Amino acid sequence: MEAGGLLDSFIYGACVVFTLGMFSAGLSDLRHMRMTRSVDNVQFLPFLTTEVNNLGWLSYGALKGDGILIVVNAVGAALQTLYILVYLHYCPRKRVVLLQTATLLGVLLLGYGYFWLLVPDPEGRLQQLGLFCSVFTISMYLSPLADLAKVIQTKSTQCLSYPLTIATLLTSASWCLYGFQLRDPYIMVSNFPGIITSFIRFWLFWKYPQEQDRNYRLLQT
Repeated sequence: MEAGGLLDSFIYGACVVFTLGMFSAGLSDLRHMRMTRSVDNVQFLPFLTTEVNNLGWLSYGALKGDGILIVVNAVGAALQTLYILVYLHYCPRKRVVLLQTATLLGVLLLGYGYFWLLVPDPEGRLQQLGLFCSVFTISMYLSPLADLAKVIQTKSTQCLSYPLTIATLLTSASWCLYGFQLRDPYIMVSNFPGIITSFIRFWLFWKYPQEQDRNYRLLQT
């Protein structure tokens, strides 16, 4: 196999493995909900927004004929659907959860209606759908900035996950390389903020290590 073909296979494999690994991180929340029969300390919105993100990129991959995007996001959407159903089963406030789900899915359906009915040109549809997916993914990567500000304020990285930070960096870097390989700016640009925020988190882990967290909490008490 030529060097270029080997590199392509490595990038494709990295995208699949790292992304599915990050999606499967929710399995720990799933196990927690089943063991405790509650949704305590489990956030619902990440499941829902990731579901919408997966469905958007799945549509983009189907329109573009990209098998990697289709497989990864189909599996991701299935996992997020499972997490949402289990959360709904154990959540005492089902009306709020159903309202949030219906709102986001309604926005998604309106988007589908716009792209498929009002944008007849396939190339224009692909470009606009890619732009929508990029903006949504970037907003997801930037949404934890409030947590980073909290880390600086409290001088504690207790609310951050080191394994998830590593997974985010590897996943974002893989998709950036994949987008660069395909010359697809929507894939490449949308994942770049994930690399930036991951390095910011690594800096915070270095500046406020776990031992310092424990000392700081002792001083607070």
